[in-house]
Amino acid sequence: MKKNLALSIFLLALLIQKNTFLETEAARTTNGGFITTSGVHFMLNGSPYYANGFNAYWLMILASDPSQRSKVTAAFQDASSHGLSVARTWAFSDGGVTPLQYSPGSYNEQMFKGLDFVVAEARRFGIKLILSMVNNYENLGGKKQYVNWARSQGQYLTSDDDFFRNPVVKGFYKNHVKTVLNRYNTITGIEYKNDPTIMAWELMNEPRCTSDTSGRTIQAWITEMAAHVKSIDRNHLLEAGLEGFYSKIGSQNPGFDIGTDFISNNQIPGIDFATLHSYPDQWLTSHDDQTQLNFLNNWLRTHIYDAQYVLKKPLLLTEFGKSVKDPNFSTYKRDQLFNLVYNNIYLSAKHGGAAAGGLFWQLLAEGMDSFGDGYDVVLSRATSTANIIGQQGRRLYQIRKIFARMRNVQRWKRARAARRAQWLAWKRGVKPIGN
Repeated sequence: MKKNLALSIFLLALLIQKNTFLETEAARTTNGGFITTSGVHFMLNGSPYYANGFNAYWLMILASDPSQRSKVTAAFQDASSHGLSVARTWAFSDGGVTPLQYSPGSYNEQMFKGLDFVVAEARRFGIKLILSMVNNYENLGGKKQYVNWARSQGQYLTSDDDFFRNPVVKGFYKNHVKTVLNRYNTITGIEYKNDPTIMAWELMNEPRCTSDTSGRTIQAWITEMAAHVKSIDRNHLLEAGLEGFYSKIGSQNPGFDIGTDFISNNQIPGIDFATLHSYPDQWLTSHDDQTQLNFLNNWLRTHIYDAQYVLKKPLLLTEFGKSVKDPNFSTYKRDQLFNLVYNNIYLSAKHGGAAAGGLFWQLLAEGMDSFGDGYDVVLSRATSTANIIGQQGRRLYQIRKIFARMRNVQRWKRARAARRAQWLAWKRGVKPIGN
């Protein structure tokens, strides 16, 4: 009887540890300070921090409607229970039918209150946020909307890429950044720039400038805007939103030449960590699944190496996934891709490398089928994929615990050495300092 009782208690303890291991991590995240960087690591509460995360661009849009906020809460709750600790989402909606910004400098307070709710709920569930400031594409306005606003004020602009060059357009963008960073959260009472719930700002989702493939335009824009963000907010980390494409001379690119460069763009002062996206099913459509996986494996390892030894900054894979719209899609193939991504991140992190986490695209809650784009994952339905995501969260959490123990051992050794030095000084008859 005693054996059975002991076994039951042990199994219960394992079950609790498996299902609620992140509660401790969530509490630390909620109660901790700002995430910082030290070399190739993110740091939180003195220990390396790893981001097992997801994208959910829709959070602000749904939260702006009080009747839909339960879906935001459900998404965060489900994410937290599966070991997900970072969410990337949009802090923009420019013009259109659901605007955050009606026109330059004019804001929809109801939408902003939706973003307030997102930040507050993320805080409650111990989830850090990466907030992106504008889109490269037309979805929810993007650079095209900014250029059109400038045209309506008499600016002669010939390309959407004038977003990166025109001083009037750049002024509109800078004002938006300033407005978001200085936003007073109506729920938490904390200005965004002072809220450690926010992990980082993102200058733009996937900046591209095909009208200048030399890279000079994007380089100048990131340099100017990084300095602008840091002049307002020194608390938070900043990243550019890059997909990871190299300059024209880079042989690693899958046939893309879009005016960005993974190395030079991420070396800009004020850019605290590098980002990477990967969609081999979109980029290599004429190749089979194994070729796509081989490309992904090389893509990850190349960027991890460059982040560690060239940039000497952390690397976050901020978008990846596999679409159900692929004619050859199967859950098994999606799980293969997730496993490959997570294993590369884990092996780098385990050995103290630059890979600091991955955020899949995209998480949906139940009842959100209209937001599906093929890459969506509803954790309650995608059981095998959800298990892989949860396992990655546990693995990264264990690495963090190991580093924390190592730090405590080092502290103990320093304290023991100090006590011994004090005792030896007393033994020699030397009065210890401070006594």
